[in-house]
Amino acid sequence: MAVKLHVAYIVSHYPHKAFGHDGGLGTSVYNLVEKLNVLDIKVSVFIYGQKKEFILEEDNVTIYSLTNSQFPFFKFYFNRKKIEKIINQTIAKKGINIIEAPDWTGITALMKFKIPLVIRFHGSDAYFCNLENRKQKLKNYWSEKLALNQAKAFIAPTTFAGELSRKIFKLKNKEIKTIHYGIELQNFTNAFPKVYEKGLILYVGTLIRKKGVLELPEIFNRVHKEFPQAKLVLIGSDAYDIKTNSNSTWQLMQNQFKDDDLSYVEYLGKIPYNEVENYIKNANVCVFPTFAETLGMVTIESMAMQKAVVNSSIGWAQELIVDGESGFLVHPAEHDLFAKRITELLTDDSLCLKIGEQARTRVEDKFDINKIVTENIEFYQKIINQHQNR
Repeated sequence: MAVKLHVAYIVSHYPHKAFGHDGGLGTSVYNLVEKLNVLDIKVSVFIYGQKKEFILEEDNVTIYSLTNSQFPFFKFYFNRKKIEKIINQTIAKKGINIIEAPDWTGITALMKFKIPLVIRFHGSDAYFCNLENRKQKLKNYWSEKLALNQAKAFIAPTTFAGELSRKIFKLKNKEIKTIHYGIELQNFTNAFPKVYEKGLILYVGTLIRKKGVLELPEIFNRVHKEFPQAKLVLIGSDAYDIKTNSNSTWQLMQNQFKDDDLSYVEYLGKIPYNEVENYIKNANVCVFPTFAETLGMVTIESMAMQKAVVNSSIGWAQELIVDGESGFLVHPAEHDLFAKRITELLTDDSLCLKIGEQARTRVEDKFDINKIVTENIEFYQKIINQHQNR
């Protein structure tokens, strides 16, 4: 018999007004929580690493803001034990019957719960190191591996992310359920898809090497030669570059742009999310040349707003877009082809609109949160029933 669900989530970021907007992992969890709330399912969200401790009660959702442990030594251990203690107390008090955590850094390593733990492969450090061909610190790998060993089940936003994680962590006989991230389609609409700024190319995301932004100067140079009125707008936080030890990836990018091209490039930094949506609507083409991702929320949000997207072709992206139909897939290092696809869209308005329409249809079919939430609920119920009947 199905139990009355009370689901808990452990996250490091959460796009609630009390914390500010956050992309990626935080957004995907928030979208799911909001829909569970509407369905009258109780949810507890534990957000660790925060500056202040407080509890917010909102309808069926309780949010716990947790600070780090004050122990001066062995913070890895004591932070996790603090989170574990608070969650176990809440499990006993509130009747939580399943808990979900991310794979990143192995936050649930050393934690034990009396209820099933599900880990979702939002993207571990080991996963990103594998895609970026860089060495991972051994302690990070074992922290994530230990956390995965504690889990009863796994969810992956794409089959690619799940199977690569299985290979990296040698999860031979473990079930990994593919459940895509979902979005509330009514929040991502575009009433005037034919109205946009001709030639505007938009990138949204952190300026960091793994997102492929250091490929954009060469790509844009080729586009600009073919389409002189092209303009590139970049939105997102600047980041430290791990390869060069530069404090600013944006500075690295500026050094790579040709002088004439740079005058057609605008970097806006991190801006309010409602403004980001306006820029997406105003864009002619959206570009996401990333090397390392598990799904890519902003890609499907752009597609939902009927934007033609030129996206990375690596693994996970093939589950988002049908190449040539709902967008274009190109490897980020293939500068000529990436630029060619952008130029095709800039010069052919009818193609751009057609791709945008088909992108919306693709998102409606694959990433509607109203469908996705049901998949999550059914999987949670299955794991709870297995736990009770063992």
